[in-house]
Amino acid sequence: MTALLELPAFRERVHGLSVEDYHRLGDFGILSTEVELLRGIVVTKLPKTPLHELAAQKLLNILLAQVPKGFTVRPERPLTTRDSEPEPDISVVRGKPDDWARVHPSSADLVVEVAVSSVAFDERKGEIYAEIGVPEYWVVRAEEREVDVYSQPTREGYAAKTTLREKDVLVCKSITGIQFTVAEILPASV
Repeated sequence: MTALLELPAFRERVHGLSVEDYHRLGDFGILSTEVELLRGIVVTKLPKTPLHELAAQKLLNILLAQVPKGFTVRPERPLTTRDSEPEPDISVVRGKPDDWARVHPSSADLVVEVAVSSVAFDERKGEIYAEIGVPEYWVVRAEEREVDVYSQPTREGYAAKTTLREKDVLVCKSITGIQFTVAEILPASV
């Protein structure tokens, strides 16, 4: 069976949604909190597995301990772009929470997605993060016990990708002082 969005004739008839309209629908309670806006399309977020939650929590704890003053670690909080409002698993943004009392940040210094069943999806979200100039993007592939580190953002995506394995040390290049082994964010055994 063919998915409707795979049909060009159907895809041409889909109406995009602006960030402003997305916010209005949220204000009216029409949208679930389990969605995000990606390229003008409202997308349901995938359910989080226990492995996803474990890796995200371990990484959050490390970042909260290592991120220097002047940055805020934001778990599952929106970044507003021209046509999207993704909610990465973790973003590290310059500034303090009061800076976003009226608008969400429009970029970050680091964005992380934990991908258990969503690797291809999270790789595509990387295009949005690169477009808004996020200098470093990590995709934690917990089942494979690896982290893909994307850097050198361009309008077409990231120009560089490095894959680190569990014994490797991940050193954040966009924010000084963040360093840990990949194994520290993984379960003792999968």
